[in-house]
Amino acid sequence: MKNIFAFIFGGLFSIGLMISGMSNPGKVIGFLDLFGQWDPSLAFVMIGAILVAFIPFQKAIRKPKTIFNEKIELPNNNEIDKKLITGAFIFGVGWGIAGICPAPAFTLIGLGYYQALYFIIAMLAGVLIHRKIFGA
Repeated sequence: MKNIFAFIFGGLFSIGLMISGMSNPGKVIGFLDLFGQWDPSLAFVMIGAILVAFIPFQKAIRKPKTIFNEKIELPNNNEIDKKLITGAFIFGVGWGIAGICPAPAFTLIGLGYYQALYFIIAMLAGVLIHRKIFGA
C-alpha cells in the first residue's frame, strides 16, 4: 500500500512540475537570470509548495509518524557548516548551468528528453563519489 501511495504522490508531483513548466530548463534559467529577462514564475511555484507543505511539516515535527505508524526521521543538525555551504554552492552552480534539479530531470525523461540522462548520470556519479569519500 505504501508503494501505491508513493507512486500516486510521485506522479502528482511530476504532473505539477510539468504543468508549472518547472521541468523546462529554460524556465529555471529564466528565473536565475536576474539582470536579463527575469521570469519570476518559479518564485510563485516555490511559494505555493511552501504553503502546501507547511501544515504536514508542522504535524511531522509534533508527531513524527507516518499514516502507517512508521517513524519519520527528521534532521537534527541545524548547524550551518562548511559542508552545507559547499554542497549548496555546488548544487546552485549545477542548477544554474543546467537549469535542472533531480526531480525535474526524471520528469524530462518521461517527456522524452533523453538528454536529461547526461544530467542524471553525472548526478548519480556525484552521489557515488561523495559516498566513497565521506562514507555516508
